[in-house]
Amino acid sequence: MALKTYGLMSVDWEQRVDFDRLRRERLQRAKDHLAASEMGAVLCFDMANIRYITATHIGTWAMDKLARFALLPQGDDPTVWDFGSAARHHQLHCPWIADRSPAGISTLRGAMSPESGRAEDVAAKIKRELEARGLENEPLGVDVVEPPVLFALQAAGINVVDGQQLMMEARAIKTEDEITLLNTACMMVDAAYEELYRAMKPGMKESECVGLVTKTLHDLGSEYVEGVNAISGERCSPHPHVFTDRVLRPGDPAYYDILHSYNGYRTCYYRTFVVGSASTAQVDAYKRCREYLDTAIGLIKPGVTTAEVVETWPKAEEFGFPDEEAAFALQYGHGVGLSIWEKPVFSRLTSLDHPETVEEGMVFALETFWPAADGWSAARIEEQMVVTADGCEIITRFPAEELMVAGTRYYAATGPLPTTRETQSNLNNRDVSGNGQRLETDKSTPSGMQY
Repeated sequence: MALKTYGLMSVDWEQRVDFDRLRRERLQRAKDHLAASEMGAVLCFDMANIRYITATHIGTWAMDKLARFALLPQGDDPTVWDFGSAARHHQLHCPWIADRSPAGISTLRGAMSPESGRAEDVAAKIKRELEARGLENEPLGVDVVEPPVLFALQAAGINVVDGQQLMMEARAIKTEDEITLLNTACMMVDAAYEELYRAMKPGMKESECVGLVTKTLHDLGSEYVEGVNAISGERCSPHPHVFTDRVLRPGDPAYYDILHSYNGYRTCYYRTFVVGSASTAQVDAYKRCREYLDTAIGLIKPGVTTAEVVETWPKAEEFGFPDEEAAFALQYGHGVGLSIWEKPVFSRLTSLDHPETVEEGMVFALETFWPAADGWSAARIEEQMVVTADGCEIITRFPAEELMVAGTRYYAATGPLPTTRETQSNLNNRDVSGNGQRLETDKSTPSGMQY
């Protein structure tokens, strides 16, 4: 496919992201899926779905509030109800929806008292719009909803059904401009990993690594750093999925997952490093982790199923977990778009019995994990890819073919210390048979010592 990477600004002398086309094509996909369904309309509270169909955004602070909502009826354009000032902003600056952006607010996840009647007000607004189009007796798809709003819709005589699957299906195939934005978001993480690789050293805290990555991404134009997993040392196995103030030490493994948003489009992008040097167990774990990932990537093309991919991954019991639910998301794949996670999902928990088919235009991430034989180290690698007509193109470009060593290169009197060595220094002075005898100096090697 030879995907292009542009600058981060709009210019008049080069065709980059066409945002008008992005808005039109996203909305059309949602309309097409709605037309093929039995629903009369779909009501969205999920911020990603609202952005997909209305191209409105009021900041990441609102993502968990379930306060704003949008209705897409059969055969018509969407309406979005928003905070009063935000609605006014849409009227002034969003001509594609300016006349369909009234003020409206839900219960703020229960912060407003039930007696205020906000849930009933939402239901009344939606029923009025459905009646105006003769859709009041048709099923209404809803993506996510507060219980009081759900009960109010039902009390108003509306048949509420699951609308999230419709939206997930609509969003599964990416448009040309969505792919460009996803590729650009990954480019920004490439740069963040470069800064991180140069900075990592003993004495640096996981939280400092998170701060460095966050600053780099915001400096490049990220609208939202959703999270940075920073996992090091003995915290690597089992994977805790959260960073701390732990301090990096010589010989530590450290893996990171960088999740951020550029114009709404996300990344999910793991890389594993070692600080100063790697033990044999760490090197072996990385190789195995990479092999599982590469085998899966090698299968990706239109027509392959998620079941065929996950069959190549180890069973949970093979790496220390009692079942697939306990090991969920360690050998994993998921769609990436306006949110993570999206369709399709690759997991031995669900994909073997309920496979999904890979299609051209999907964008997803595949991620693998392997614990080291030492009992505390581990490797975690992830690649995002675009499915092409005959395969896939990787859009996560920071090197990950082999385990990379970050930090200062140390020198002994006889030369540089090797980058593969045990963290317990006495073990590095024993011969490979482990009989405890120190090796003799070998003048033919640059370091003067065999390891």
